Amino acid sequence: MRDLIMLGKVILYNKSFMWLLFFVNLLGSIYGYIWYESQLSTTEPKFLLFVPDSPTASLFFTLALFAWLLKMNWKLIEALALITLVKYGLWAVVMNVWTYFETGSIGWMGWMLVASHFAMALQAILYIPFYRFTWVHILIAAIWTLHNDVIDYVFDQMPIYRSLNEYANVIGYFTFWLSIGCISLAMIVYQKRSKLIN
Repeated sequence: MRDLIMLGKVILYNKSFMWLLFFVNLLGSIYGYIWYESQLSTTEPKFLLFVPDSPTASLFFTLALFAWLLKMNWKLIEALALITLVKYGLWAVVMNVWTYFETGSIGWMGWMLVASHFAMALQAILYIPFYRFTWVHILIAAIWTLHNDVIDYVFDQMPIYRSLNEYANVIGYFTFWLSIGCISLAMIVYQKRSKLIN
């Protein structure tokens, strides 16, 4: 088992693999913005930045990857990447599986979204050793994340899942606590790293 873990780390932290992951995330982010095109076309300009949640999260991780490949740490981007990638990765998995139980089918596109968003959350976790953010970066990322929740569920800018419309309040409540959980994860990562340094 230890050998498998070591092999996994060798692959994950290999520069060629990280470049491949960079381009996969970049293309995925671009596709994500295209996927949101119909919703963005009806969105007020002041909310545009906060509507395409998943592609923006994967863009943060893409930028963090790019910095690591250049042997740099863009700490705020890293905090935003960890918090939002885990949050929106898990959120989309839950929403699509919930839709499946509500409707009985989500088609191949729905299952592709489940797999790709789970992979988003997983990659954020797998690259924890690379993060160098501090509590200040977490605070700023937390404000961004919770502000985004307010935009989504107070100003009705949440991603559209028509079969789940009647559960909007429950989804908003779940999303808030998912945000708190992901912010807490970032704090745990920061505290563990601080202990290792000290």
